Amino acid sequence: MKSTKAKVLHEVAGRPLIVWAVETARAAGADKIVAILGHQLDEVKGVLDARYGHGSILIAHQKEQRGTGHAVLSALPALAGEPDTRTVVILTGDAPLLRSERVASLASACHASESKMALLSTEPPESVAYGRLVRDADGKLLRIVEDADASSEEKAIREMNAGFYAINLGVLRQEVSTLTSNNAQGELYLTDLAERAASRGGAAVMLAPFDEICGINDRRDLARVSASARQRINEAWMREGVSFQDAPSTYIDADIDAIGPDTILGAGVHLRGKTSIGSGAFIDAGSVLTNTSVADKAWLKPYSILTDSKMGEGVEIGPFTHCRPETVVDEGAKVGNFVETKKTHIMAGAKANHLSYLGDASIGAKANIGAGTITCNYDGFRKHKTTVEAGAFIGSDSQLVAPVTIGRDAYVGSGTTVTKDVPRSSLALSRNKQVNVEGWADRFREAQKKRQR
Repeated sequence: MKSTKAKVLHEVAGRPLIVWAVETARAAGADKIVAILGHQLDEVKGVLDARYGHGSILIAHQKEQRGTGHAVLSALPALAGEPDTRTVVILTGDAPLLRSERVASLASACHASESKMALLSTEPPESVAYGRLVRDADGKLLRIVEDADASSEEKAIREMNAGFYAINLGVLRQEVSTLTSNNAQGELYLTDLAERAASRGGAAVMLAPFDEICGINDRRDLARVSASARQRINEAWMREGVSFQDAPSTYIDADIDAIGPDTILGAGVHLRGKTSIGSGAFIDAGSVLTNTSVADKAWLKPYSILTDSKMGEGVEIGPFTHCRPETVVDEGAKVGNFVETKKTHIMAGAKANHLSYLGDASIGAKANIGAGTITCNYDGFRKHKTTVEAGAFIGSDSQLVAPVTIGRDAYVGSGTTVTKDVPRSSLALSRNKQVNVEGWADRFREAQKKRQR
């Protein structure tokens, strides 16, 4: 990957590759999951512990990188208490498109097989450096030959090893310790177990599409697989009743909680993290939502950016609104053009339609925040709260110097700097009295013209 980050920590649709593997195993019904780690073990383990809880995913440390067989051998101590009758499924950590249904079927095929082993094969559209499946005249799998060890005749075989296996734990215990490194790579090949299985009737083989099982080895693979994952995610939401104005440009993370039917997603929308959206909402072009909940019938106008926020039913947000963490906008409220919020609760029916900053604030129901209003919440050391009570009217270009409270139904005149609480139904003004000097402009122009002569 040419990266300082372990390959399995690179992301597809907002999920690290290792998490895709774990989620696939869980969805397939895995009772116990062991992650075999080597490079950057602590970092990868940290990601797993943060998501699933400490110790929920067992960790096996492969101290030396001596091949797939050695990797599985490193994991056997983690299964020491399991009976020989259990089925072990072996997945790679870099194939996020593998379907859980395929994994469940693979485990079932192993259980039913006389050899107690099953594997996935594939037929790539073009030749790749995968192991080839060598069969006898009756179609029984005899062995898997790795690309580095294959003859020219074997390299012509189209059926290739996908790299996913299911095997009886007792058989695995007996045979993985017998693997040798007598091959071109000097490694312990897990694929050699297929030759052992041939003496028991042959491993069961299930053909899988290449675009489902393909792994990631570089940035090109990552981009290609990400595009496929995004298409799969988008199509799944379409089947749930969600409309896309331009699906190829819409990015939805794999862990999005919900999108209700009759919601429309505009071109270039990004839904990230644990975002959820209700029914009948319209998320217009270019909007980016991260860990945000949006209720039914909300309208997010173009290029709205929302993070760790909560939007109520029927709200109108944007265009070009930035809701920073801990913003809550209640039903029917409006937050408009170039308004920025942070740790602010905007209650039902309130409006902040233009060019304002509302930080560490509580905006009461049906209050009106005029254009250019700023809550001055930071004194250089601490943050302070501004409270605007229900029905209050804040005139344009006002500064509310926190901590301060604007009482219910009070008015703040345009251009006012509020430094102390405003009582209920009062008018706050801090402007100097306006003075008009008649004829001054004409005299000023004449003076300037004479100066230029």
